[in-house]
Amino acid sequence: MAKHTKKAPQEQTRKPSKRERRQKIIVYVMILAMVGSLMASGLTYIL
Repeated sequence: MAKHTKKAPQEQTRKPSKRERRQKIIVYVMILAMVGSLMASGLTYIL
């Protein structure tokens, strides 16, 4: 419990690298999902 309480203020004072990484990953996943859906819809129209 003590370690967890110490980590929280340190993360706030430092750069939110973990949050930035998570946001970037989410953005990339969303873009990949959009491209994948467009490709799938294109394939269905071709077939």
